[in-house]
Amino acid sequence: MPAQEGHTPPIVSFLAGGIAGGVEATLTYPFEFAKTRVQLRTQSGASTSKNPFQVVGQVFRNEGVRALYKGCSTLVVGSIAKDGVRFLSFDAIKKAFADPETGAMSPVRNLLAGMCTGVVASTFAVTPTERIKTALIDDARNAKRFQSSFHAVKMIYQEYGVTGMYHGYAGTTLKQAGATAFRMGTYNILKDFEQSRQIKQTTATNFANGAVAGIVTTYATQPFDTIKTRSQSAKGASTMDAFRSILADDGVRGFWRGTTMRLGRTVFSGGILFTVYEQVAAILNPVFK
Repeated sequence: MPAQEGHTPPIVSFLAGGIAGGVEATLTYPFEFAKTRVQLRTQSGASTSKNPFQVVGQVFRNEGVRALYKGCSTLVVGSIAKDGVRFLSFDAIKKAFADPETGAMSPVRNLLAGMCTGVVASTFAVTPTERIKTALIDDARNAKRFQSSFHAVKMIYQEYGVTGMYHGYAGTTLKQAGATAFRMGTYNILKDFEQSRQIKQTTATNFANGAVAGIVTTYATQPFDTIKTRSQSAKGASTMDAFRSILADDGVRGFWRGTTMRLGRTVFSGGILFTVYEQVAAILNPVFK
């Protein structure tokens, strides 16, 4: 992926991507928790603030600090798998999209490679782990049936079978295809632009490029994220049921519910993800070459 284009061994892409994903997920999880709480339907007579800091503060006061990390282990494991697969597959896929003569990637080719990568990541890593994470967060505010991530997997499997792990697959895949296209595509477009003008790639430029990619990704894919969250609540719902319920509850604006929370996370997560990736890849490249 981004670091030394065309020269990064597959094992380095996978390991660096996985490590970066785990670090990013751990550091930014409270924002993800707040965003998910806002997107889930509120209980009768209860209201949920749209301010991420108020949501975090309210949960901290009422449920304790551990509640803020409910589902975190699932997201971290999922992020390690997701970003390992995402960086590895992006490197492989972009070779197919590269210009056969020059090996160069146009902005459109970067976006298409990212889109295909998102489908792969959603199928093999993202949908099952997002389903468990969302179910845990939803369950914690209502029935409190799930004792742990493993227990949630067991209960969902018993009640719905293997397909229960793929509730919200359509919404998740649309989100991942769009998010990966915009995140990977924007980052690489910015990096190619800077390199063409001999702008040195430093930790600061890596972080800034990743943050910009996060902003673009959030606004472009928020509706898919909201639909996905509704689909993957503890009870589960089809993509169309989730779509109708959002429209009925909040109208068209409801599809961008949770944008502030997600934006707070994706700005930092984009910066953290690509910065850590570049640093880890720089360390591992000499080892595996």
